[in-house]
Amino acid sequence: MEYGGSNEAMAPLWKIIMVASIAAGVQFGWALQLSLLTPYVQQLGVPHMWASFIWLCGPISGLLVQPIVGYFSDRTRNRLGRRRPFIIVGAVFVAIAVFLIGFAADLGHMAGDSLDKEMKPRAVAIFVVGFWILDVANNMLQGPCRALLADLSANNHQRMRIANAFFSFFMAVGNVLGYAVGSISNLYKVLPFTATVACDVYCANLKSCFLIDIVFLAVVTISVITSVQEVRHPSQKELANGEPEPMTPFSKEVTSAFRNLSKPMWLLYLVTALNWIAWFPFILYDTDWMGLEVYGGKAQGTNAEKRLYDLGVHAGSLGLMLNSVVLGFASLVVEPLGKMVGGVKRWWAIVNFILAIGLAGTIPITKMAKAYRAAHGPVPPPANVKGGALSIFSILGIPLSVTYSIPFALASIYSSSAGAGQGLSLGVLNMAIVIPQMIVSVVSGRLDEAFGGGNLPAFIMGAVAALVSALMALFVLPNPPSQASMPALMVGGGH
Repeated sequence: MEYGGSNEAMAPLWKIIMVASIAAGVQFGWALQLSLLTPYVQQLGVPHMWASFIWLCGPISGLLVQPIVGYFSDRTRNRLGRRRPFIIVGAVFVAIAVFLIGFAADLGHMAGDSLDKEMKPRAVAIFVVGFWILDVANNMLQGPCRALLADLSANNHQRMRIANAFFSFFMAVGNVLGYAVGSISNLYKVLPFTATVACDVYCANLKSCFLIDIVFLAVVTISVITSVQEVRHPSQKELANGEPEPMTPFSKEVTSAFRNLSKPMWLLYLVTALNWIAWFPFILYDTDWMGLEVYGGKAQGTNAEKRLYDLGVHAGSLGLMLNSVVLGFASLVVEPLGKMVGGVKRWWAIVNFILAIGLAGTIPITKMAKAYRAAHGPVPPPANVKGGALSIFSILGIPLSVTYSIPFALASIYSSSAGAGQGLSLGVLNMAIVIPQMIVSVVSGRLDEAFGGGNLPAFIMGAVAALVSALMALFVLPNPPSQASMPALMVGGGH
């Protein structure tokens, strides 16, 4: 059978949607991370400026894991296929990781942490181990899932864009579920055993959320593994005797991939990197911004300050849920909107301008909140300030739908015969995402501390990066080649 991108080799749309649905299970856990874990870390006694360093776990694991997993998933020979074994293993490790994170306070107390001391070193150590495992597992899931979507699309450009748009849509579904669950202040009452002497209400809610996440991801993963069969592609080369062709060493494969990158791919990586420099400060500190600057609370302070901070974090979870609703709807119209404005790369530029405006909008919101507290004392912000903050969360769902879909679709389309399959190509793209995250993780905490301990300096840095990314997408990034002008460069995930 020929695999030159014909519709014959292309999987039915329902299979692509099923595979994309794994994103909902992965993102459910990510949503809990993004909305609840920075405050949780500070409750364990980690200072605000050092919290960002814990988030280095994700970028570092993404830098190493996705290319390696992508490389081996391109070449795996298994009765389950080449992508599904990695998806299964990733799901198992997610379950282990969220157990360690959720029960970190209890395990730390059992290991000797004092309840009377603000810093709980053993709980922090257990949390960090679980956090690293979780990020490694998430990367093991996401890379093969996106590569499998490219396999099933069989080099059809429109189907690749649609597949990645559905992946973005299900990320929104997972976000909505995660943020909705995370915003329920008394969820622990459903699982009362989660509240212990070492784990207060906030901790018990987090623990309950992660237990629900384990069940949800298991259901989604099992459904996909049992309903979608992989097809064998010519990229799994064999010698004349039927044995698999020896694998090129991983280091040589990555070196070859970089050496043979086309100019469009390099430019795509650059625009993607700038895009993530813009996004990561907000992703890292959005709920903390609501608790600390919009509501004027403190994670470690008086009871009144802790209450304000907790109210702000829950308001931030609501904002993230609204963001995800917008993300879901925007993901479904990425393709038609791209056509309407003259191409997906132009739409990418437009939404990056929106991202820059949204990040800059955190400045007047913060100033209005501080002015209100100066006049009325330590009280929650008025409706117009809270509404303005939630509007920023909501509007940013539009550029997020593009960030989660277009770069990955363009990477699949731009890929040429560089000696690497879809798994490795998407893993290399992930480097353009995680390296900026590492830079932001190192810089943002110290930057915020240097300017008074708030989050605005990092947000301003993000707004500038978003503006530069928009201009490069508009004037430097080339338009992707049309389907008709490209031969069968990619063959179901291989070259």
